[in-house]
Amino acid sequence: MQWYFVAALLTVLTSSQGIWTTLSQSNGKYKYDYATIPFLAEFFKLSVSSFFLWKECQSSSPPRMTKEWKSVRLYLVPSVIYLIHNNVQFATLTYVDPSTYQILGNLKIVTTGILFRLVLKRKLSNLQWMAIILLAVGTTTSQVKGCGDAPCDSVFSAPFQGYMLGILSACLSALAGVYTEYLMKKNSDSLYWQNVQLYTFGVIFNMGWLVYGDFKAGFEMGPWWQRLFNGYSITTWIVVFNLGSTGLLVSWLMKYSDNIVKVYSTSMAMLLTMVLSVYLFNVRATVQLFLGIVICIISLQMYFMPVHTLVELPQTLPATAK
Repeated sequence: MQWYFVAALLTVLTSSQGIWTTLSQSNGKYKYDYATIPFLAEFFKLSVSSFFLWKECQSSSPPRMTKEWKSVRLYLVPSVIYLIHNNVQFATLTYVDPSTYQILGNLKIVTTGILFRLVLKRKLSNLQWMAIILLAVGTTTSQVKGCGDAPCDSVFSAPFQGYMLGILSACLSALAGVYTEYLMKKNSDSLYWQNVQLYTFGVIFNMGWLVYGDFKAGFEMGPWWQRLFNGYSITTWIVVFNLGSTGLLVSWLMKYSDNIVKVYSTSMAMLLTMVLSVYLFNVRATVQLFLGIVICIISLQMYFMPVHTLVELPQTLPATAK
């Protein structure tokens, strides 16, 4: 399976996440406990990975699996980072509005490139750095509202703490992605074995979050497992399947491609979601959206196309006879 096919599929699935989530609402509200969605998605990913790992173990050449605790415990780290990141997200939204938060979130594109270089020691060309910065500019441009829609200075009017938390959130998101790629590529273990370790901790932490929510609410609605599927519809199950499938594709990219491909896939998915929202939810198309799409396409070309197709190299002149 080629990485660009996986990236395209990831783009389609990611772009439909917000749409399916919106369609799962009833009169603008969730009838189900949305905290159960990540838990079920992690459980889905763990189940699928366990099945394929079992199939691999039944084959004539069993997969390579490192079972020492000093290796297994490393898979705990991404779950801890994502748990901290989720809390930082909520804290950031107490200081900034959702539009500003989205714009600050685009910093993860640049921070991913920086950590990609520092942690994984992967060298990027100057042209690729320019492409990554252009991608951040393009996604930001598509999200900025015009002066007729909102005050032009709204992005710069948030408290200082909001910007610091937004930057921290972007760094944590990038760190989790880069660290996961490091885990996936540090040895030749089976992808499914690595997934089983990663998603086992994911299930445990999400279960812990549900228990914490019960304690915080004083068990007013009973324990979480008794209302796990309350309010679920076919659309809600599609959200769970979509989120779980997206995670499996991301792990494949982390193993066989890299974080930059994932960043481009999710950025293009965001733009595709905005375009689809124009037709599905009567969201007004803007010049900023059009310009953002153009800039992101240029960035995509700059990063992945061979240099000789972007720049006309001088022809080597034949040596003159003496």
